[in-house]
Amino acid sequence: MPNQIWLSQLQKHRAIAVIRAPKIEVGQQMAMAIASGGMQLIEITWNSLRAGELITRLRSELPACTIGTGTLFNVQQLEEAIASGAQFLFTPHVDLAMIQAAQEKNVPIIPGAMTPTEIVTAWSQGASCVKVFPVQAVGGVDYIKSLQGPLGEIPLIPTGGVTLENAKEFLQAGAIAVGLSGELFPKKLVTEGNWQAIASGARKLIEQLS
Repeated sequence: MPNQIWLSQLQKHRAIAVIRAPKIEVGQQMAMAIASGGMQLIEITWNSLRAGELITRLRSELPACTIGTGTLFNVQQLEEAIASGAQFLFTPHVDLAMIQAAQEKNVPIIPGAMTPTEIVTAWSQGASCVKVFPVQAVGGVDYIKSLQGPLGEIPLIPTGGVTLENAKEFLQAGAIAVGLSGELFPKKLVTEGNWQAIASGARKLIEQLS
């Protein structure tokens, strides 16, 4: 998927559901729940159990959704993720070899960065956009706002501190989209298998952001 198409997906949907699944069946249920709530951008973290298999399965079961992966640490994992069908790639860090490998395969990569130097480095090397992580640790919404002056042309996706309550503020501060994990999937609801409540939370988020 070319970067331009990926950026237009982000501008349209504005939120990515990040799934870290202890079991493939649970991950599948989590994805189905938020998809039924209207979310269409789903990240399966590579440290989920049998992540590649889950990505392949979801690509076939949720054709309307864009399924990617995250928590990729090296080129080998990146290539395995692409082979399993991942449509976008998040990393927790800036790795130039990984950015280059993703570009060669024409799959959008979103490196994690914190400082302006890291953000600009990732962007100038060909990242489709940059994940600002962990955003809460460096000032949350105010940090995204303060980056807009010098770095306004770089699309930023804050994660790590985005909640159902403040997601819209991040977008208003200039973020192209936000990533949410635990906020969308409260442990209690996942343990109980209360997928309806999780779908309802996703629906609420989409309504707030539209």
